[in-house]
Amino acid sequence: MTHKTAIHQAEACASSLPALLVEAERVAATVAQGVHGRKKNGQGDSFWQFRPYQPGESTRSIDWRQSAKTQHHFVREHEWEIAQTVWLWRDCSASMQYSSERNLPTKLRRAEVLSLALATLLIRGGEQIALLGEPSPPGGGRAALYRMANLLEKKQQSENLISLPAHAHMPRHGEMVLIGDFLSPLDDIEEGLKRYSRRHVRGHLVQVLDPAEESLPFEGRVQFDGMENEGSVYFGNVAAVRDDYHARLSARRAALSDLAHALGWSFHRHTTDYPAQSALLALYQSITQGVR
Repeated sequence: MTHKTAIHQAEACASSLPALLVEAERVAATVAQGVHGRKKNGQGDSFWQFRPYQPGESTRSIDWRQSAKTQHHFVREHEWEIAQTVWLWRDCSASMQYSSERNLPTKLRRAEVLSLALATLLIRGGEQIALLGEPSPPGGGRAALYRMANLLEKKQQSENLISLPAHAHMPRHGEMVLIGDFLSPLDDIEEGLKRYSRRHVRGHLVQVLDPAEESLPFEGRVQFDGMENEGSVYFGNVAAVRDDYHARLSARRAALSDLAHALGWSFHRHTTDYPAQSALLALYQSITQGVR
């Protein structure tokens, strides 16, 4: 094969990839250096750590040599060597289509880039990925990434009023990542998250907002039209309500953070005028290192 032929084949291969996947892999590539996969207790051969023996466990699990050094019994734990699955979901409701400036991505685009970039890092770390609520089984490798990218692009408009994940079956002690603006009523969000928490699912929330939603930079008379059938609201002077808006947004974010932490989940915030890499790194570290 000549050098020119190889270049043409590479270009043809790249042109066939979904644009979303190309963007996501560029983001993942900047984060990949310096991050490592996770270690979890399991049935592998590699030693991980000692932990105290718990009543009810088989005495065969006790490491008697280590226990002889103290007055307590210890169990030798090994690193989990079986690929684990992380279930991904991104909010594709109508409000996620918002962007306040032409040079900024929509919240939906950023959520999908983060989802695919995270999936790329997870697969490199030996994990499996799956889209929450999709019938396709979990998988790894390029085929799984390609399938996920195609599903995300095809479903951008199909669920434009669903701003919370529908209750989908997940195995007990599974792990999920939810990315959206989380502007639905807090009671609905809490009810949805607790359904998964009852199955001991470990989760991570990423709230993605446009910078205009953070600062409310508008001036004078403005009419805001809801994107999800909420109706319209008119302000004769937006500046007069800006402080109250900031207070309510801060309260909403604090409530989401408190809810996530009460469930043992992590919570992250991100605005679309910041690089996707910063949110991706924090999220990936939460998954692999148990950061909250």
